Amino acid sequence: MRTMTVFGVSCNTIGPPMDIRIDKQSDVPVHRQVADQIVFLIVTEKLKAGAALPSVRELARRLNIHHNTVSQAYQRLVQEDWLIRRHGSRLVVGPNRSSGSIESAQDLDELINAAIRMARAKGHSLQAVRQRVRERLLDQAPDHILVVEQDAGLRTLMEDEIRGVMDFPVQGCSREELAAHSGLAIGALAVAAQHAIAQVDALVPKNRPAIALRFASADKHIELIRSLRAPSVIGVASISEAFMQIARSLLAPALGQRHSLKEFFLSSSGRVDTKGVDVMFADSTACRLIRIPKATRYQLVAEESLEYLSNAIRDSRQAADSPAALGRAKKKVAP
Repeated sequence: MRTMTVFGVSCNTIGPPMDIRIDKQSDVPVHRQVADQIVFLIVTEKLKAGAALPSVRELARRLNIHHNTVSQAYQRLVQEDWLIRRHGSRLVVGPNRSSGSIESAQDLDELINAAIRMARAKGHSLQAVRQRVRERLLDQAPDHILVVEQDAGLRTLMEDEIRGVMDFPVQGCSREELAAHSGLAIGALAVAAQHAIAQVDALVPKNRPAIALRFASADKHIELIRSLRAPSVIGVASISEAFMQIARSLLAPALGQRHSLKEFFLSSSGRVDTKGVDVMFADSTACRLIRIPKATRYQLVAEESLEYLSNAIRDSRQAADSPAALGRAKKKVAP
């Protein structure tokens, strides 16, 4: 008999409750199911920075699993800097330390006011602040987008999805490559996953901070599996090992013992035999490669993040083409 438990708890963060589902009979170890689902909740911002997690024993009790299993999952997340300890043994989601962010600001005016106060507290005059803001707004527009991501497959996915919504050059690299070759940032507008924005910001010029991209939820894909009435073969096609790993943990509770999972890790050829697959999920690049009409696409980058990036590129171009910016550029090259 299959055993599946559902856990939901409201954390001290804005948004839906933390929802973890596990299947004890899945091939995916329970500690990995728990850890990977917490990571996914963080990268999709359903768990925000500072949100408190239940204690080891509390989560174990609610999930009806051994406390050592929860401890193992938590230890992994602490080691990977997803979680941090506060006030003794309490665990919270690690801070989102994106440059210039002020968590307490509720609107644009409060954000500007807080920034001005911080600048004055550090000894900067209002005139210097005004001049620097003006220079930043009139700075030369970027000539390409630089996707900074550790996993090569996820990096390719992010690049493809950005190209799909805007006609603008897109390149990619890892943080190590950017650190070793600072020239990669010249003329670039860097983008990175929300959880990695602090590390990337430290590697790019201060006058052009990186833009954080949020990953999309997979709720509708999970609900599709739960709605299936007959035992089915669920296929997942991706060009990314990291994508596939998270998919295993997210889908395991919905699959249970009733459905089976078939994975397709794609090479550049994109040739796969999907015979016998009833429902196919594919990342954006895989969906294009395998060309299967019944494939359900999973878009990695949230729609609002792609829209924000597109607007940022448009606004930077408009600012660079303004008369003030053109006049400033002429002064720079004047003999």
